[in-house]
Amino acid sequence: MASLKIGLLGGSFNPPHDGHRHISLLALKQLQLDQVWWLVSPQNPLKAMAEMAPLEQRLALARAMARHPRIRVNDLESRLGTRYTADTLALMRLRWPAHAFVWLMGADNLVQMPRWHRWREIVEMMPMAVFNRSGESHRALAGPAAARYARYRVARPAELPLATAPAWCFLFSRLHLASSTAIRAAHLDSVEGLR
Repeated sequence: MASLKIGLLGGSFNPPHDGHRHISLLALKQLQLDQVWWLVSPQNPLKAMAEMAPLEQRLALARAMARHPRIRVNDLESRLGTRYTADTLALMRLRWPAHAFVWLMGADNLVQMPRWHRWREIVEMMPMAVFNRSGESHRALAGPAAARYARYRVARPAELPLATAPAWCFLFSRLHLASSTAIRAAHLDSVEGLR
């Protein structure tokens, strides 16, 4: 397989929504990627298990939402048997050493990144692209992760996939207000209204 520039969008996708697709399309264009892989996590260690829909259901919904030939949906974390992002990314680099991977995340995740297991390893292992989210951009850029790695910020997004980690960029773009948390809350409200 020829080497590719691949964006990795990890998460619960509980449920997947058009905001995931929106940032994937932005990543393909602004970072000049060949593909974006959605890594649907079996269980986010920072989220309650009771709130999580079954993995197969989330995978099916994510495939229906992706609707793009260069967005690939997979359960790689489940197949690799990893629980933490740092372990998943390390194994992916070993399995596909020729590919240039970029970790994709929303600004809300950059804010909470210091809570992630071995978060510094993630930043120092793989370039990262951070997408603005409503109400989170300022907090993200002023937060501890951005401050610690401020000197590694890349000015030109298209250069990020081939940059040596640590390297990251912040992508300001048209905001997409979809949120899995809000979708779940709206669904619960509509179910309560039927009772």
